[in-house]
Amino acid sequence: MKNPWKTLSTKIAYDNPWISIEHSEVITPGGSPGIYGVVNFKNHAIGIVPVDEEGYTWLVGQYRYALNSYEWEIPEGGCPVDTDPLETARRELKEETGLVAREWTRLMDFHLSNSVTNEYGVAYLARGLSQEEAEPEDTEELQLRRLPLREAIEMTLDGQIKDALSIMVLQRVALLLDKY
Repeated sequence: MKNPWKTLSTKIAYDNPWISIEHSEVITPGGSPGIYGVVNFKNHAIGIVPVDEEGYTWLVGQYRYALNSYEWEIPEGGCPVDTDPLETARRELKEETGLVAREWTRLMDFHLSNSVTNEYGVAYLARGLSQEEAEPEDTEELQLRRLPLREAIEMTLDGQIKDALSIMVLQRVALLLDKY
């Protein structure tokens, strides 16, 4: 389909190592002048649902600066654009939980908040787990929680988990593994 938007000009309004923000002067699909802002991510989002032989998974708890609140999420992180997503998933799982997986299933590719960002992501199911030492980054103060997969999925339904990536991926796993 043809792009109905006409871009008159674009400038970078803000830039740091993780994101840049574009400000564009546009002509809208209806023909009127307007503006549009886009947050360009310099990393892809990666999410992992580790599931052990007993049907348990792990959630990561951490304080989210942007939300000013403590949140429970699946293990997740950023993948530099030119990096293999699976390589990043392996690294993030080990860093945040200390888990190493023998089996990886790519669950889905997705866009998050596609009305204002270009953020792209990939999610995986990790199985055949063994425990090693976690190696969190210095920006992370993490708490781990091992719980039945069913309970984690229920947390997405009752509002205890609010992170969109975690909700989407845990519910995909529920369908895949026929947990609901």
